[in-house]
Amino acid sequence: MGVVYLAHGPQGHAVALKVLRPHVVGDEEGRGRLAREVSSLRRVRSPRVAKVYDADPWGDPPFVVTEYVHGRSLHELVRSEGALGRERLQAVAVGLAEAIAAVHRVGVLHRDVKPSNVLVAEDGPVLIDFGLAKQADDPALTATGWLLGTPGYVAPETLYGDEATPAVDVHGWAATVAFAASGSSPFGEGAAMAILDRARRGEYDLSGVPADLLPVVKECLSPVPLDRPTAAELVSSLTGLSASAPAATADGAAAGQASPQPASGTRPLTEPVGATPPEEEEPEHAREPLPPTPSDSRRLSTAPMRALVRSAWFALLAIGLGLVPYVALALLLVLTWLMRTADRSTASLINRRAIRGVRRGDRLLNVLASPWHLLATVPGTLLLVLSTAVAGAVAMGAWWILGLPDTQRMLGGGIVAAAVWCWGPGSRRARRAAGRVVWRVAKPGASGWSWSGVPAGMVILVILVGGGSVIWWPGPSVPVDLDDLLPISIRL
Repeated sequence: MGVVYLAHGPQGHAVALKVLRPHVVGDEEGRGRLAREVSSLRRVRSPRVAKVYDADPWGDPPFVVTEYVHGRSLHELVRSEGALGRERLQAVAVGLAEAIAAVHRVGVLHRDVKPSNVLVAEDGPVLIDFGLAKQADDPALTATGWLLGTPGYVAPETLYGDEATPAVDVHGWAATVAFAASGSSPFGEGAAMAILDRARRGEYDLSGVPADLLPVVKECLSPVPLDRPTAAELVSSLTGLSASAPAATADGAAAGQASPQPASGTRPLTEPVGATPPEEEEPEHAREPLPPTPSDSRRLSTAPMRALVRSAWFALLAIGLGLVPYVALALLLVLTWLMRTADRSTASLINRRAIRGVRRGDRLLNVLASPWHLLATVPGTLLLVLSTAVAGAVAMGAWWILGLPDTQRMLGGGIVAAAVWCWGPGSRRARRAAGRVVWRVAKPGASGWSWSGVPAGMVILVILVGGGSVIWWPGPSVPVDLDDLLPISIRL
């Protein structure tokens, strides 16, 4: 991309001066995009992100001036000292996730999260080179034959020429954390094409990742972008804090400070380093400390609670389809429709912001488009619910042949039907929407236990109301009595 120099501003403090190659920045449109991104990045207030002081995308050559961070890159640190210890690894994982979330909050993507772009200072990791990795006109290449990104850390969807979304940075976070834990890329070594193919197929080696981080890293390395959590959800999972609580203030107004304004008569983003207001200068020792290491009472990963919540709701679905089939199918039809619509709407919002950036009317546009999303998800909803009902009926018939009692064969069919709804044809959108809900509610403490207890209580209620037998309401009885249909028993 260019050359980075250690430089000094008018006040004598050290800065990093990055001189960009013109073909990386692109034409006027590319330079304008760089200007918008740098303008957004100037509003980031996070100790985990290197500050942007100055930039001139139209300069000859174009340049960007950022904070100089005293520390080695994560790549250099691991290569020289080996994989990070448990506490240090967890501190890097949390700090890097907070950096990505802070950058996403102002509508900018990093697009090249990797160990060499993470500097490890005395007080924790700092993300550098953000928002500058994708400025050429071509969405997939910086020059003819050059792949955007580093094999082993580039997200697989970029291999198909898809527009970058925030999920790209989440994938890079997981690959970087896996490198820090083991000393090597999770997708192995060798030819670049072989590494990229492993990423595309989701084949990785996470043998060095600690057990408490493993579920989160696996989810973030999913080849499907929408299966990955957002950066905010990732921070919430890692720290045990609410996803709505900001890890760092995204703009000057939120911090109680005014965002810096360009001097009158000058091009935006080109004021000198010394023009930065004194109150915005943050000395090295003023960096906020990293979140407490695992010695703190907060749990690093909510994976066990998420598994408990998922299991409880799966049990409710299976028992409901088995013991209250008509009511359960009707509710499942409505919920599936709503969940698939929500997932489609979320995907539309992510894609729109990836192409046009964050705009004030994004959510309003999503609301206005909701009738179309509701209509577009009808075929997939009907396919999924119909497949669920048919699979359950076939399983119940199989249990009848084996001679099982009515209640047992209905419960067996309910389990099969629930499994088809979770993993059958057309289930991906509904599963993703349900997964997002689980990510938000399955936190250690009362919230997680409540969301596990609700389905458990409903299961007990169904059993008590029906006395352990099947409730066919609002129908009068079983729609098809197999004993009457086949007078001659063919059961084993």
